[in-house]
Amino acid sequence: MTTHNLRPPRPDPRTRLALGGFVKLRRAVNSLTARLNPVLQQDHALTESQFGVLEALWHLGPMPQARLCEKLLVSGSNLTTVIDNLEKRELVHRAPNPEDRRAYLVTLTPAGRALVGAAFPVHAARVAELLGALTQEEQRTLARLCRKLGLAARRGVSGTAE
Repeated sequence: MTTHNLRPPRPDPRTRLALGGFVKLRRAVNSLTARLNPVLQQDHALTESQFGVLEALWHLGPMPQARLCEKLLVSGSNLTTVIDNLEKRELVHRAPNPEDRRAYLVTLTPAGRALVGAAFPVHAARVAELLGALTQEEQRTLARLCRKLGLAARRGVSGTAE
């Protein structure tokens, strides 16, 4: 008997529910990203990661590369490449951290501040427009649930919340 025509076993209802929610979440994020990122690229020649670095520095001020990794949830090697490219465009400056000589402090240059100052309001308005598909209460609920899920995933917490 050949086994290539057999279907895999169907997951239990709890797993099916979780997978369905995960797929919908990913599709929604991918759809939003597909609408937002091309504009950043076309209007400002920025990738999503580059914009994330500029935005974090603009709102939070200079910070060590390791803290940027934590804020943006990216690996150190990926962030190094992103910062290298921003530095080549003279949008950020990287210098030894006076508080920890083993680390680098990343700061916005005047050109970087001007670019993110122009890009952020337009980007924020586009995000608001896209999320306008949800009511304000739905947006608050979405934010609360995403935070809860993200924190649990970071802690490695799994469970059977009902």
